[in-house]
Amino acid sequence: MRARRALPAILLFAVALHASRSPSAAAPAVLAVAPARARVSIGDVGRLRRQIARARAGESIVLGAIGGSITEGVGASRPEASYLARVAEWWKQNLGPRVDVVNAGIGSTGSNYGALRARRDLLVRHPDVVIVEFAVNDPDSREASESLEGLCRQILSEPNRPAVILLFMMDRKGWSAEHAHALVGNHYHLPMVSFRRALLPEIQRGALNWDDVLADGVHPNDRGHAYAADFVTGLLSAAAAQADRRGRHTASSRLPAPLISDRYQHVVLREAPDLQPLRNSGWVLDPESKAWVADSPGSTIEFRIEGRVPLLMDWHFHGSMGKARIVVDDARKSTIRDGYSDDTWGWRATVALPARSTARTHLIRAELLDEANPSSTGHEFRILGLGAAGATPGKTEAQHTKHRSVTASRRRRQGDPASHGNESRG
Repeated sequence: MRARRALPAILLFAVALHASRSPSAAAPAVLAVAPARARVSIGDVGRLRRQIARARAGESIVLGAIGGSITEGVGASRPEASYLARVAEWWKQNLGPRVDVVNAGIGSTGSNYGALRARRDLLVRHPDVVIVEFAVNDPDSREASESLEGLCRQILSEPNRPAVILLFMMDRKGWSAEHAHALVGNHYHLPMVSFRRALLPEIQRGALNWDDVLADGVHPNDRGHAYAADFVTGLLSAAAAQADRRGRHTASSRLPAPLISDRYQHVVLREAPDLQPLRNSGWVLDPESKAWVADSPGSTIEFRIEGRVPLLMDWHFHGSMGKARIVVDDARKSTIRDGYSDDTWGWRATVALPARSTARTHLIRAELLDEANPSSTGHEFRILGLGAAGATPGKTEAQHTKHRSVTASRRRRQGDPASHGNESRG
């Protein structure tokens, strides 16, 4: 199933206007029943209790979130109305004023890309509490469970023992990947809250309208973001109450054996500017789109990536986009990727490519095809990057990120102005 996508910038004004509309009169009454129903599982809150105790003692806490456009704040009329901003404000008022926020949301992306970029976008900031939100963008599949599991294992394995909270949102059809994600949450005893479980029954019985909580087909409006924040802070309140009663704040650093695999715990990410072609005919690195681009059929390019499960990141857009044949190693079976989309805004896709799982490195070959979608006006194709899961320890994204940071620091000390564009994002 294709991931849901963020709205284009030209529609954000309309979304924000819709977000500010008044909900139905019945909406406030929902708060009386929805928070308890939203709690899928309080899980093992040992890690949360530890961070709450630190906050109450006056220590600074880093609150992080990784997800899609909902985590970015799309649908909210202003930044402070987003669910993450509301949770941060609640934390300051109720647990401790010293809170730094890391928003690692990127629209139109799922937990597979989230696992690839977690080190770069989130973990370099050493978060203490992390909200993970990919239930609207992921398919409800074993593959989604596996990639989410690897992402959670990365976070939980950090030396500062962060707490992880899973937040399950839903689209206007009432759909989410909650089942696939809850399997992971239950295995690791993670606290989980569900926007869907809390509000869908109220919509089905007429106590709420979809327009009361959603700004469009996917993104919550201000009230929807407020509900999501209330469900998270309700869970935090329960964890704080446990801390008050028990007085001890143990937080185990030991993880259980993987539910599916730990392949997405050990990952490599190479965005297009970091990719060096082994062979290239007709492709160019476009600095504006940060992609390897070709528009002449027959153009070919080859890369090598280290890791057992290779992943391709490509661009999809309504316009002059073409198709590319992707071949891994010498496999007879190829993957055809169509860059054309009926959507009028562009979006990034991340897909695992079929490959021999026993191989530790893979050769990726892309060839631009002469055929294209009948509605397309051209043949352009953009490769945004490659990644791999099941990377060899010592060659993972953690080591690559550290190498990039050290290299950038050396260049800055040597006065190289170009180095300032190479630092990891936080």
